Amino acid sequence: MSTTERPRILVVGGGYVGLYAARRILKKMRYAEATVTVVDPRSYMTYQPFLPEAAAGSISPRHVVVPLRRVVRGAEVLTGRVTTIDQDRKVATVAPLVGEAYELPFDYLVIAMGAVSRTFPIPGLAEQGIGMKGVEEAIGLRNHVLEQLDKADSTTDEDVRRKALTFVFVGGGFAGAETVGEVEDMARDAAKYYTNVKREDMRFVLVDVADKILPEVGPELGKWGKEHLEGRGIEVYLKTGMDSCVDGHVVLNNGLEVDSNTLVWTAGVKPNPALARFGLPLGPRGHVDAAPTLQVTGTDYVWAAGDNAQVPDLAARKAGVENAWCPPNAQHALRQAKVLGDNVISGMRGFPQKEYSHANKGAVAGLGLHKGVAMIVMGKMKIKVKGRLAWYMHRGYHGLAVPTWNRKIRVFADWTLAMFLKREVVSLGAMETPREEFYEAAKPAPAPAAAAVKSEGEKAKAS
Repeated sequence: MSTTERPRILVVGGGYVGLYAARRILKKMRYAEATVTVVDPRSYMTYQPFLPEAAAGSISPRHVVVPLRRVVRGAEVLTGRVTTIDQDRKVATVAPLVGEAYELPFDYLVIAMGAVSRTFPIPGLAEQGIGMKGVEEAIGLRNHVLEQLDKADSTTDEDVRRKALTFVFVGGGFAGAETVGEVEDMARDAAKYYTNVKREDMRFVLVDVADKILPEVGPELGKWGKEHLEGRGIEVYLKTGMDSCVDGHVVLNNGLEVDSNTLVWTAGVKPNPALARFGLPLGPRGHVDAAPTLQVTGTDYVWAAGDNAQVPDLAARKAGVENAWCPPNAQHALRQAKVLGDNVISGMRGFPQKEYSHANKGAVAGLGLHKGVAMIVMGKMKIKVKGRLAWYMHRGYHGLAVPTWNRKIRVFADWTLAMFLKREVVSLGAMETPREEFYEAAKPAPAPAAAAVKSEGEKAKAS
């Protein structure tokens, strides 16, 4: 960490908002006008809409992450966590990956911590659940699912097979519906290479407490998405919650009980709990309370955007929707980050702030290879698309939205190669314990039996 007499703009979080806001500030800033510091526990930003495809092997996991130090050149990038913020002294406490925590003074503050998985105190969830918020979880899910096929193929125990080949997904929003669609596609392809495993042996279960899936694309497309998944043999249970999942025994509140080694949890998100220690005004659900200018309420040096902020949706309110707030999606995060970056520069120079307003342009979702739904908003008209065309729209939109041309080219290259090459279905289950084999080879060998007997005899003689 460098020291500087220039004012410091501290960006807490290196996700979508943090990355784009830092880039915007660096672009608009005069030479040596300020120091931009980005603090995040990871040294990369994850493009989360691609996680389902990374879990299914359609995109290389390395291509859905963007290295911060490479993209925000000119900024300090500190790998660590901001644990507390003293608003009176304008000092943040940073806990690095190693070593003791230290204080970091700032003049302007950007809160872009994003969201974490929303969980509930369900017995067994912490031990059994797999989230889908990071690329590590996507890689882990892919290897885990393929390893279950390996287990099922190698055993004659019916109970073991049934538990290995049952996959439960909780949450029917974008993350849940896309993940179950992609994973089912991958498992269907992988089954072709197994002697004792067929798609008919597998059981996929999707559960949601709401009365529909994919609410972001509207009820009509949501209904089509449900029927499409059911047509592929995926069981969909709506208005249903999970009571427990201890040791893989999943108990739903509709009376259904299944044994499964795989429980994927995508039942919504919540603001990062660390926000409660920052001394900022929070909304009823824990979001930072922000004005339409993205300034935190009651401050003139703090801005917030993205999943950790509640920002008034001016476009929706002008259309007559009362108390509308910007939804937590990449469409708003990208545009908010640009306005936020401009407003930080304006605030630093004493210029007026600009209000954020963006009308919803629609939503797209992929449900596996060549399958998807899309709703495009053009003025007062909503165009609803499903099937292969919607899947192309999904890939086109997100392929262009992923940050940096480096990643865009790599993602499109992955998709192009997949048109001519078969999907990789190899399981790397040992990645979960990569040192186990080396440990077994390197640990001290037990003493030979004869040597042990001799040693005991020598001890007895000596006594």
